[in-house]
Amino acid sequence: MALPSDRLTVYVAFHFVMAAIFSFAFADPRSDSHKVSSLLQPYDFLYYSGVRAYFGKEWGKAAELLEKSIAARESLLRIRRECHDECVAAGKETYHKLDSENGNLWDLWALDWIQQKAECLKFCMGRSVTHLGQLPVSTDIEYEFNSRNPYNFLQVTYYKLQKLQKAASAAHTYFVANPNHLEMRNNIEKYRRMKGVREDAFQDREDEHEKHWVLYDSALQHEASSDWLKAVEKWKACVNETMRQIEECRVQCEVASQPLPEDRGEESVDGVFEKAAALSLSLLACRQSCVTQVATRPGRISAQEDFLPLQLEHLHIAQFKGGDVRGAVQTLRSLLLFYPSDKDSLDNLQFYSETLGGDTESQSTQPAQEIVTYISRSLQEKKLLYFGMENLDFSFVDPDLWTPEEVVPESLKNTWRAEKEKMNDRMQAGDEQEEVDDSGFFAGGSVPQVGVTITMDNEILNGTNRVVLDGVMTEKECERILHLAAAAASVGDGYRGRRSPHTPHETFEGLTVLKALKLAQDGLVNQTDSRLLHELGERVRVLLHSYFRSPSGLFITFTHLVCRTAVAGDQEGRVDLSHPVHVDNCLLEPDTKQCWREPPAFIHRDLSAILYLNDNFDGGELFFTTRDAKTVTARVKPSCGRLVGFSSGPVNPHGVTAVTSGRRCALALWFSKEKLYRDMEREEAEAIWAADGHKVVNNDEKEEGKVTRNARIQAPKETSRGRVVGGRDEL
Repeated sequence: MALPSDRLTVYVAFHFVMAAIFSFAFADPRSDSHKVSSLLQPYDFLYYSGVRAYFGKEWGKAAELLEKSIAARESLLRIRRECHDECVAAGKETYHKLDSENGNLWDLWALDWIQQKAECLKFCMGRSVTHLGQLPVSTDIEYEFNSRNPYNFLQVTYYKLQKLQKAASAAHTYFVANPNHLEMRNNIEKYRRMKGVREDAFQDREDEHEKHWVLYDSALQHEASSDWLKAVEKWKACVNETMRQIEECRVQCEVASQPLPEDRGEESVDGVFEKAAALSLSLLACRQSCVTQVATRPGRISAQEDFLPLQLEHLHIAQFKGGDVRGAVQTLRSLLLFYPSDKDSLDNLQFYSETLGGDTESQSTQPAQEIVTYISRSLQEKKLLYFGMENLDFSFVDPDLWTPEEVVPESLKNTWRAEKEKMNDRMQAGDEQEEVDDSGFFAGGSVPQVGVTITMDNEILNGTNRVVLDGVMTEKECERILHLAAAAASVGDGYRGRRSPHTPHETFEGLTVLKALKLAQDGLVNQTDSRLLHELGERVRVLLHSYFRSPSGLFITFTHLVCRTAVAGDQEGRVDLSHPVHVDNCLLEPDTKQCWREPPAFIHRDLSAILYLNDNFDGGELFFTTRDAKTVTARVKPSCGRLVGFSSGPVNPHGVTAVTSGRRCALALWFSKEKLYRDMEREEAEAIWAADGHKVVNNDEKEEGKVTRNARIQAPKETSRGRVVGGRDEL
């Protein structure tokens, strides 16, 4: 629809002003109580009620309410879509008059069209949903459902009710969006071993909303195996599904209630037209944000940038390699609508044209009409939104990198350019953000133990707050601890008895200081060896506290003697790792290079260390990477008495290469600057020794000349509340 420039302000005010009208939509006041009770209830209220029942241990009620909240949300989305489709024709006759009418009648026809559609939506929604159910929910509730937290509650609830099939289904659905949740991963493995749990339980209950991601991953897999025909099929389906999901999101924006200007704190918005304009701009901003929503994987916080153009780029390459050059030309022309001056795309287009030779019909193939419409519509909305930013003090963050500069008003261009330059600088800088380490440690301090040498420092290890020290143990001490591990380490220790927690090609064994002491008391292992295991932790703590110049105390949070053994006859063609790349105190997201410091990560960890005991095995090297988990920056080969120390944060992603033969043993340790997180098992061991009449000098208190007293006396009665008492995330 051609729109005269002098009507732009009025158009902004009226454009989808039904949002304003619909915000005041109420259920029919003449409805009796029976009809109201049969209408769809607010899903946020049902969810809150279910959570209250959960914490009240009313498991049956909790399951019912949580399931109702999920179903109510799905029903609300469906009803909105149905009402939109039903009312889309409302006022269509008036709508077509907008182009033909002149003067003030244009405004009247616009108002008539908007009012008819809004009244239709109000009536349609009112007959199915309560008034409260139509109101916007809080961002907290949206986050709960987007992160699939209702299924986290349902998993426990169904387990308590002994409905294991449903518990497994809820666990799997939650885990799809939270793949770093270690406890849920353990629970799923447990459900797989339970009687009565069928394989069909492990289906994603939310897969209807994530089909584009399934197609995206499938297309990448076909690309990796050079199956170009299958890749083309999947990329086409992925593009279509992505656009469908975006359209579905846009419909939800149109039918859902929009917040009033007062709700946004805009005290300066006065008058009907100004408020109508603010509401319509909010609606347009919601529509634009659909790009970000659809491009964000379940459970992720950040979106895949340029999601749709990225798919088109993959598609045209797959089409060309699969022999469909004409299709590749059309897809590439579609991609050029986003980035018309992109040199690589223009070069590819020239190459494709040369490949087609005299096929002039194929060379003149036009871009897909769906993409033309998508971009045209998006640009119209952006123009209105930037108009609102310039004239109505409206706030809008453009979700697209491809937005042309000419769309931005001149008064905003300088700011826009500056922001774009900063973004480009960040993209070009790549991993420079990893150079910053806010841990409070500063590598380069003294090494207080005679015979210990610095073998590798930050410069050699290509990182920040990393060190390799040799000579921390003698050969004799290594032999003693290896003997202790052989005699006492338990399969799957720290991982609920799972013999292969990280890879099926290796078995895993572990031993803690407290367990070693108790075995020594029973005469099953040597007492002095168990004491040496404890002392090594203190030895490492003193060395790293000095070298990293910690401004505060350093407390051991966990000590674990671990051994990985290659499974004989199960190593051929192996491509996995002994331990995948991870960060010790945050959840690494390699796709976006973010690391989220939140549970289930061990966020209390500040410093990590590995003290190696042997080298008579193949593989098992520690390696550091950048945040993409792909670019290796340094490798460390184990040997007796070699200590690797590093800060536990996102500057130091690391993993362990596959142990392909032999047995790799090491002492893994983690430290915190806060005494709250000290290892209570070590203190219990010290208390037992003290009760037996042995003095145990705790280096944390050496400066005060104190001998550690009984830890049971020192510790508060509720030492485990509100703190992490241990963690098995081996190095």
